Amino acid sequence: MASSSPGGIRGEVGETSSSATKEVQIDNIAIETTKLEERFKIVMKARKNASMAKLYKKVEKNIKELRECFEEDVTKKYDDEALAWLLFGDGCAILQYIYCATDPDNNKFKELSIKHDSVAFGHQDLFFLENQLPYCLLKWLMSLSKMKKELEKSIKKFINEFVGKSQDQEILVEIEPESIHLLDKQRTSLLAKHGGQRVPKMEPKSTQKSNQNVNWQSYRNVQELQATGIYLKRSEDDSLSLSDIYFSTLFPCFGFLWLPPIKVDDSTGPKFFNLIAYEMCPDFDNDYGVTSYISFLDSLIDEANDVKELRKVWVLHNLLGSNQEVAQLFNEIGTDLVPNLEIFSKVKSSRQKYYKNKFLTWTSQIIHDHFSSP
Repeated sequence: MASSSPGGIRGEVGETSSSATKEVQIDNIAIETTKLEERFKIVMKARKNASMAKLYKKVEKNIKELRECFEEDVTKKYDDEALAWLLFGDGCAILQYIYCATDPDNNKFKELSIKHDSVAFGHQDLFFLENQLPYCLLKWLMSLSKMKKELEKSIKKFINEFVGKSQDQEILVEIEPESIHLLDKQRTSLLAKHGGQRVPKMEPKSTQKSNQNVNWQSYRNVQELQATGIYLKRSEDDSLSLSDIYFSTLFPCFGFLWLPPIKVDDSTGPKFFNLIAYEMCPDFDNDYGVTSYISFLDSLIDEANDVKELRKVWVLHNLLGSNQEVAQLFNEIGTDLVPNLEIFSKVKSSRQKYYKNKFLTWTSQIIHDHFSSP
């Protein structure tokens, strides 16, 4: 199995699903073994290159620190030299891929004769939990490159594009947190609020106290919320932070639930599954920000009509397929999650307080039933 350490997670060569047939497993192992042999051939050629050998020395010098980023079972079959060359080759490949992927003219991959489908799969593979390399490795390699600034800029652009942020929505932080790996950097970008501030980490006692004061079973999906006078709104300033969710009221009988926009496509499932798996790592101390967001969104989406309503207010952009497919996706991702109840506790308690006010509920329902647009 792959390491669960957030410091850098890589799967074993030839690892396959237990549900696969014996023939498929044998084929997969053969394919992966061939890939590994090809990587070794490339590495061996690189070792003869004087300039590459100089770069390699930086990795070799820090190989003990890098080895500690992996579980022992993953790296024990490699001596320091072999592991250093493998990490060096993989690190350079990642930096080159990201640099090509952020080319404004989209010509870099064409020049390398790399097809679009390979580019798309490579895009997702970079953020798989089991494929993560220590970010310090990438920083060391960039520091020795003549294109250091260009490579750093390409990573920032790559992350922003993958999470759906434009360049003018760049994260503004006085001190950018040290990234553990690319997946960690992606998570930080997704959860960064305006000005780069994050939702503070809550203590377990505070979470338990909040849980005692709120009746969580009373929360409703999108359609039922609308029937009680709670309307959905897209977050102000088009904030894409997953933590930018809040509740407000206008006069006594109108409530508004503000949500950040989200684009749903083929990459959405793998992206959130990997981020949630990362947050669940036992040695990663975090506030379960992504898990809590998905749990909250899943509570709003029960069926296709809920997705339809989210699309109508431009909260959800569906590039996946039917509304039902989107609903099924979030219901699947949201299964058996254990969120941090404190993160959206104010939103939920305000929404619940509004919902419990019967006078407001009746008034809003009359307005919704008789004065809404057909």
